Amino acid sequence: MSKPWPRVQLGEVLLSVDRAVPTNQLTEIDLAGVYSFGNGLFKRGKLAVAGTSYKKYNQLVTGDFVISQPKAWEGAVALVTPEFEGWFLSPVFPVFSANTENLSPHYLSWYCRQPKVWDQIQAKSKGMGARRETVSVDQFLSLEIPLPSIDQQRRIVARIDAIQQHLQQADTLRSSIDYDIASLLAVRFQETQQHAEWLPMQDVAPIVRRDVTLDPQSNYAELGIRSFGKGTFHKPTLSGIELGSKRVYRIEPGDLLFSNVFAWEGAIAVAKPDDTGRVGSHRFISCVPHSGLVTAEYLRYYFLTDEGMSKIRDASPGGAGRNRTLGLAKLLALTVPIPPIQIQQQFVALQAELSRLAQVRTDEAAQVAAVVPALIARTMQGNAPSPATQPRIEE
Repeated sequence: MSKPWPRVQLGEVLLSVDRAVPTNQLTEIDLAGVYSFGNGLFKRGKLAVAGTSYKKYNQLVTGDFVISQPKAWEGAVALVTPEFEGWFLSPVFPVFSANTENLSPHYLSWYCRQPKVWDQIQAKSKGMGARRETVSVDQFLSLEIPLPSIDQQRRIVARIDAIQQHLQQADTLRSSIDYDIASLLAVRFQETQQHAEWLPMQDVAPIVRRDVTLDPQSNYAELGIRSFGKGTFHKPTLSGIELGSKRVYRIEPGDLLFSNVFAWEGAIAVAKPDDTGRVGSHRFISCVPHSGLVTAEYLRYYFLTDEGMSKIRDASPGGAGRNRTLGLAKLLALTVPIPPIQIQQQFVALQAELSRLAQVRTDEAAQVAAVVPALIARTMQGNAPSPATQPRIEE
């Protein structure tokens, strides 16, 4: 039977250290930040400290451990890696140094990536509301952790690091495949245009408005359009009373949709079957392609190319954000490539199949990525696993 690991307070193996450098001794610093949810440090960039409100900044040393006092309860804790040697954090990020005879900083880093640990930190925080749940040095050091021998800690870290490396390699390969697929689609699309006639949107996919008369006692499910070609999403259902005088229109599957305020940043989509019955505000433009002439997915792909987006931006005058509105008349006047419908359908079928395979890769990646949290939880639950129960990785 495995022997339980001893549990110790962090304060027994982790010390608060003073890395403060007075601001009046500094001119410009490399400023870092700490991501939430165990995602480590990030580089904020150069900062001229003259005129800043802080009287000191904490300088980092490789192997230190840091926490964000305002956000430690949601996993804003991190190990200082070599690339952050000499960087700075503001004083709201206390710095700690491990007694490396008893505690591996890497072991602590992996241990603190568990949501259950963030919950324990939150329970120790004080204040009301997310913005006031600060974590003091003493509160963090009072956290209890299971502490195997230093050799066991190193073996645990080595195993988790190896799996993480495999995942990163797989992610790099997946990104390379996605890039190659995008390049292939771009080439295939260019080939389709060799057989295309250029026609204005008015003639191939005019705007259709399906008015909805609001009933105060009825509910209406709204639709949203994500920017950067990320498709549609479902907004909360609202009552007719909540919608008030807002004008809404019915959306049908197969509609080519534009957000008139964010089309310039790729808020263009095709309504899907599961969008049936939803409504969009007056800021949504629904274009309905002429059957047998053009497909919505083909037009969507065109408008999300560099050439298509350039036309959309030209048709959306004004400044950034909601001041940059896609004009209806200008949209209808835009010319688009219309190859024979069979060529369009072949391209759309290829795009759909490649998208399906990409989604399979994404789903598999999510399943594989779940190995690391499961491994951390399994190996750090406070018992030394026997050889028969230790997680394995295939070399």
